[in-house]
Amino acid sequence: MAKSKLQAAGRGTIIVISAPSGAGKSTLTGRLLESLPGLVFSVSHTTRPPRPGEKDGWEYFFVSEARFKRMIAAREFVEWAKVYGNYYGTSLQQLRSAQRGGKDILLDIDVQGHSQVRRKLPEAVSVFLMPPSFQELKRRLRRRHSDAPDVISRRLAQASLEVHRWKEYDYVVVNREIESAAASLKTIVTAARYRREAQRPEILKICKTFGG
Repeated sequence: MAKSKLQAAGRGTIIVISAPSGAGKSTLTGRLLESLPGLVFSVSHTTRPPRPGEKDGWEYFFVSEARFKRMIAAREFVEWAKVYGNYYGTSLQQLRSAQRGGKDILLDIDVQGHSQVRRKLPEAVSVFLMPPSFQELKRRLRRRHSDAPDVISRRLAQASLEVHRWKEYDYVVVNREIESAAASLKTIVTAARYRREAQRPEILKICKTFGG
């Protein structure tokens, strides 16, 4: 199978994680980044305003809607979507930069974004983070105390659509308990690093020592 234009031999692995809002994705991706050296986070662009404590270039690159649309027109995104009235997108240049540096890069994107990445980067490894039940997801969203009741209802309705797309992903992790889910994610990323294509540069060097 031919490699995509984005990933040549010796470049890092792209890891995509998607989950319904409230499934624990932020907590788990944070633990994953802390526990695995060589794994970096893909900072998305968004048109939503920063929340208290958020810094430009850290949680997101905060841009105007006009600039975001110019970036779409220039094909600067490997994926983008409009979610709850705001635009979100992953920069193609950011992925290239990480891969050139030999880094594995983690994308935290929704199911719309994953579909685009799947088409453009079929070699990417994808994980869907599943809540243990609808009732538990509702409890977690209410416990956050960060959303109004109508927003929670909208998120739950969206989750009811998203969970049925789990078959589009390579792996599924049910977040019943944070420690177990974190360990599962770490195992998946570690295994991805040992795929044949990820190992190709080193293996080719070894093969040369055998001649032929």
